[in-house]
Amino acid sequence: MATVSIEERRNLARLSHRIGFGPKPGEFEELLSLGFYRSAERALAQAESASPDLAASLGLKDLGNQPRPNSPEIVDYVEQKRFQLRTMTLWWLDEMVTQENPITERMTWFWHGHWATSYAKVDEPIVMFNHVDSLRKSALGNFRDMAKAMVLDGALIYWLDGQKNTSAAPNENLSRELMELFILGVNRYTEDDVKQTAKALTGYKVVKSSGLVSRNLRQSFTGDISYLGTSGKFDAISLTDFLVNRRDCQRFIPERLWYRFINSSSDLPNNSAIENAFADRNILSSVQALVAHPGFIDPVNTQVKSPLDWLISVLRALEITPSQFERPDYLINLLNGLGQRPYFPPNVGGWPADEAWLSAASTQTRLAAADYLAKRGQLAPISNLSAAARLEGLANWLGVASWSERTRQALNGAIRDPQRLAVLGICSPEYLVNA
Repeated sequence: MATVSIEERRNLARLSHRIGFGPKPGEFEELLSLGFYRSAERALAQAESASPDLAASLGLKDLGNQPRPNSPEIVDYVEQKRFQLRTMTLWWLDEMVTQENPITERMTWFWHGHWATSYAKVDEPIVMFNHVDSLRKSALGNFRDMAKAMVLDGALIYWLDGQKNTSAAPNENLSRELMELFILGVNRYTEDDVKQTAKALTGYKVVKSSGLVSRNLRQSFTGDISYLGTSGKFDAISLTDFLVNRRDCQRFIPERLWYRFINSSSDLPNNSAIENAFADRNILSSVQALVAHPGFIDPVNTQVKSPLDWLISVLRALEITPSQFERPDYLINLLNGLGQRPYFPPNVGGWPADEAWLSAASTQTRLAAADYLAKRGQLAPISNLSAAARLEGLANWLGVASWSERTRQALNGAIRDPQRLAVLGICSPEYLVNA
């Protein structure tokens, strides 16, 4: 293979870790041979969509109303609920780890943090799974379709108390977050807009155990409302259509893509190609423009891996499939302890970013986890190399652009111990912070 510049290595490392979940063994070398632009084209090719009856195939079903406390049925009910949550969590982790091209799961994860809805309140496996699967179906499609699906999504409505919103007793949670966090962004609406749009969302009811949504017209406001410079009769769908059509939406969603994939501490440049690509609300076009943007490869735009990003990239490197691991629950508990368990965003704003994930406690947890996983993973990508070739081999295996002199010294101290070398590599600043 011809010598590849450090800039090209850095660009490909970003592509692998930000658009994917890090390389599998041998994958980074393949990217180096393809070059950035061909690798980007391949990385953005969508995977086949999952089966439409995926929930049923995983054994997920409506468990009905919760039995009375201390009744004979309550033990089995609680056990089934716990089993279903575990099953759907491990399935999703498996998809992230095993997919050759995980762009669909990467974007589904992004949208899960955007339309942040938590099992902690929804408390129904099938409802929470269907919520995320709905995001998966349009993860790289049209944002308009996604927004319409979400505004009538049982998990989201229940999470934001939409089922309590009636014409007699308005609840503004859903209308506020629909504008502020989901479609338009902060400071792009007024408090009066919140009150008015809440009326369009009245009367929607959720069957808690199934997520089925219906509308009770007797509890719905059917008169005209005035908001954001327009007036008329609106329901959830027509309201969403109007909000998605707003110029603010064209700006806001690219802002969120920039925040999560390029830099969480700088603003999206004005009139960027990313924003222009979102003119027809096409998500894939916007992600393609994001990867092609100079900011994507600008050295200043480093990012700290979130706990899930870190763990999935480690599992991919070590060839560990979560559901087949000797202790699958260890992986779920690890993510829970690190503060980023799938289906459990901490609040409606989703998970934090970058430096928020750096703490002394999390560093110790990662070190212990790295040691535990390295003992049980495949180390052939470095153990099969000569000691002299292991530092370069480690960088290629993990998709790291280069090692700092300080890290090199630490790695050289473990050069003859592949397991220790792997632990140091996956806990190194160069791996934790995607340069």
